[in-house]
Amino acid sequence: MTMDGPQAALLKDIMPEMMKHEGQWVGTYLHVDPDNNLIDQHDAEISCIFPNSGPYGYVQKNLFQWPDGRKYRSTLNGVLRDGKLWWDNDQFSGCAWETEYGLVLLNLERKDDPGARFFEIICLGEDGNHRARTWQWFKNGKLFKRTLCNEQRVSA
Repeated sequence: MTMDGPQAALLKDIMPEMMKHEGQWVGTYLHVDPDNNLIDQHDAEISCIFPNSGPYGYVQKNLFQWPDGRKYRSTLNGVLRDGKLWWDNDQFSGCAWETEYGLVLLNLERKDDPGARFFEIICLGEDGNHRARTWQWFKNGKLFKRTLCNEQRVSA
């Protein structure tokens, strides 16, 4: 889905590398404690959508699945404001921006876990079809876990 219109032009201007993440991604998320002991692991299907019109500059649809059969779905709608992509929903609030080197950075405060926040870095491989995401989780100022995501694009 290619964007057009004012939101597309603005996003292409302020976050051109982010646009390269459009499509369907599959991967595995590992959650580890500060000593790198495995806390949780699950599969993920992520859709990165840049709507043609409407109030959102970015929509992300997540499906997480655990080996025991549990599933969790969410839709995360982002709006463009002040040169960044912003989220504010029941789970978290915060923003994303990109560096001059094409890395996407996020700073998100968890609303569903008071005192918790995470910082994420998203790195897109040179082929554009592989990416790594790393989340550093802090609660009340202290590191309490990391999330490591390995994803591959399965469709544009």
